[in-house]
Amino acid sequence: MSDQRVYNFSAGPSMLPLSALERAGAEITNYRGSGMSVMEMSHRSKVFLQIFEETQEKLRRLMEVPEGYKILFLQTGATGQFAMIPLNLIGRTGRADYAVTGNFSNLAYKEAAKYGQINLAASSADRNHTYIPSQEQLKLDPQASYFYYCANNTIYGTEWQYVPETGDVPLVCDMSSDILSRRVDVSKYGIIYAGAQKNMAPAGLTVVIIREDLAGHELPYTPVIMNYKTMIEKDSMYNTPPCWTIYMLGLTLDWLEEQGGVPGMEKIKHGKARMLYDCLDASALFTCAAEKPFRSDMNVTFRTRSPELDDKFVKEAAGAGFVNLKGHRNVGGMRASIYNAMPAEGVEKLCDFIRAFDKANR
Repeated sequence: MSDQRVYNFSAGPSMLPLSALERAGAEITNYRGSGMSVMEMSHRSKVFLQIFEETQEKLRRLMEVPEGYKILFLQTGATGQFAMIPLNLIGRTGRADYAVTGNFSNLAYKEAAKYGQINLAASSADRNHTYIPSQEQLKLDPQASYFYYCANNTIYGTEWQYVPETGDVPLVCDMSSDILSRRVDVSKYGIIYAGAQKNMAPAGLTVVIIREDLAGHELPYTPVIMNYKTMIEKDSMYNTPPCWTIYMLGLTLDWLEEQGGVPGMEKIKHGKARMLYDCLDASALFTCAAEKPFRSDMNVTFRTRSPELDDKFVKEAAGAGFVNLKGHRNVGGMRASIYNAMPAEGVEKLCDFIRAFDKANR
């Protein structure tokens, strides 16, 4: 780490790999002899199309995306998918299942209700989203066009540790905050999507991995820019795609490959999370917000015995170079987002700070 850089525990936009930032900086005014920045070149140019195609292929390889699936690079953020999914998928039966285990799945549930009959298949709101419902607790509608859930709940610090079994009903999953951090059997899903600003690239890009047969059944009033079939036919280029963030995704995927790909990153990220949870569990002052079996490896939510002491911790931590640790208002306390690009050294040093604060404030 550079002496001038802080350890950024933001929930997103979040840290990017330093090697990717440095490479982007070196190429920012003249990309590989082109005489221009990636931010300046036409998305139809040969040089950018090479970036685009190579990035798609890297992601397909790293996530082992099978035949019959398309990778789309879209805009509107992950939030845009809250509408795009029902607009394109709900038409088969007019019904869908939603599991609400946090803020973003709740927003998706409310948005989908505009387009059809939505069944609340599961909710963890009864315990302020501190847990994930089990397979046995899911109330499935056999007539659902799809089943929707969010794999990792950024605000509350919980993560699904299993893949829901829904029979012939396609799975749709928001993986914005844990994509590329653990192995995923893509063939179990109809759609996987993710906003880039946590584990992949700067904000502005949304990656969608869609089983091709699910496209082409959109509701008649679906805007053309939100039509999966159109975006598949145009290879994400019906309009100008987010060129710079696609380029940055490619650099991040190069870095990920150097870490041993997704299996290597899964081992690294679990080690970081275990280190931090063990530190918090061993302390006298701190408690974790999420129930132990459901704790997220990406977003660690915790607190002290009082809001005043929480504020003191956040302020002193920022002074020591650990920034963006204040928790979301729905949970309070603190939140350490330890996405892929957070180095183990950052977690080690945060643990040292936690132990010192614990000792000084008992």
